[in-house]
Amino acid sequence: MKKSVRLSDIAASLGVSTVTVSKALSGQKGVSETLRSRIVELADSMGYVPPSKEPREAKQNGYTLGVLVGERYLDKYDSFYLQLYNQLTGRAIARQCFTLLEPLDITAEKERRLPKMVEEGRVDGIIVMGRLSFDYLDFLNDNCRMPVIYLDFCDKKKESDAVISDSYYGAYRLTNYLFGMGHTQIGYVGTVLATGSITDRYMGYMRSMMEHGCEVKNEWVIEDREKEHGVIDPDKYLVLPDELPTAFVCNCDLAASYLVRKLTARGLKVPEDISVVGYDNFLYPGLCDVEITTYEVDIKEMARRAVHTLIKKISGEDYRRRVYIVEGHMVIKDSVRKINI
Repeated sequence: MKKSVRLSDIAASLGVSTVTVSKALSGQKGVSETLRSRIVELADSMGYVPPSKEPREAKQNGYTLGVLVGERYLDKYDSFYLQLYNQLTGRAIARQCFTLLEPLDITAEKERRLPKMVEEGRVDGIIVMGRLSFDYLDFLNDNCRMPVIYLDFCDKKKESDAVISDSYYGAYRLTNYLFGMGHTQIGYVGTVLATGSITDRYMGYMRSMMEHGCEVKNEWVIEDREKEHGVIDPDKYLVLPDELPTAFVCNCDLAASYLVRKLTARGLKVPEDISVVGYDNFLYPGLCDVEITTYEVDIKEMARRAVHTLIKKISGEDYRRRVYIVEGHMVIKDSVRKINI
C-alpha cells in the first residue's frame, strides 16, 4: 500500500514548518502568496490528501479518534484520565472506531507545537482530555483543521463543544451534606482559577456556605497547585493554617488524600478530629488509609457523549453545538463524622 503523504513530508521538502504548511493548505493568513502557491503545488504533486477529504471507502473500518491529554494528567497517582481514556476506547470500539492517545508535555504546550497525530494526518478528529493552556487551545483551534471536542473542561473564550461533569452542583451537595452532619466551619482545598472544574466546585461550596449564613475565612481556602498548568504540589501549596475548621471540601480525591496526610502529620485524625470530602470517586490504591466520602463522576456517560458528538462532527451530521453537563452522585464512605449541632 502506498504510504500517505504527511504535512511534515511537505514541510521537509520546502524547509518550512508544518504549521506554515497547514496554514497554506487551509487558506489561513500568515503565509505569502508565493509560498502558498509553492506549498499547494508541491502537495498536489506529492498526492497529499487531507484526512477530511479521504474517500468514504478508506473509512470502512471507522474513524480514528485522537485523544490529546496533558502529560501532567498522567501521573501515576492521578490516573483519573487513564480511566476516562479506557472508557473512550471502549465506546469508540463499540462504534467501530479506534482511538490514538498522545500525551502533550509542558514544553510542547509552551512552544505551541502541533500534535504529531495532527501533523501526520493520522486522526479524523480530536478529543482534548483535560484543560490545556488557553494560549495553546487558541493555537490548536487556529491550526488544526479537523473537528475538536473538549472533555472534562470547557473553553472560556469560545463557544466550543465540550463534555463536563456537574462540578458546581456536586460540590454544592457535598457541602450541604457536611452541614447536615452538623458542620458549620468548613474550608475548601483547591487553587481557584487553576481549572474550570476547581473553580466551579469552589462556587458550589460558596453557594452552600452563603445559603447557610456561614462565614468563609480566607485562610480556610487553601491552594493545592500552581495556576498556569494546574500541576498539583502539596508540599509547596497545601499549607494548613493554625486555626482549622471542622471539615474540608476538596476539589478532588487526590487533594483530599494529601490533606489527610498533612492533618495526620499535625497529629489529627480523619474523621475523629477533622472531616474531609473529595470529588471523582477515584484514588490510587494505597494513597490514603481513610475511605473518603466523595462525588462520583459518571465517566461512562462523559465518554459516550464525547465520542458520539465527535463522530457526528466528523461525519457531517446535524448536531447542536453545546456544553454537555453530566450528572454524578454522592458516595458516602468513612471520612465524615457527625457532630452535635
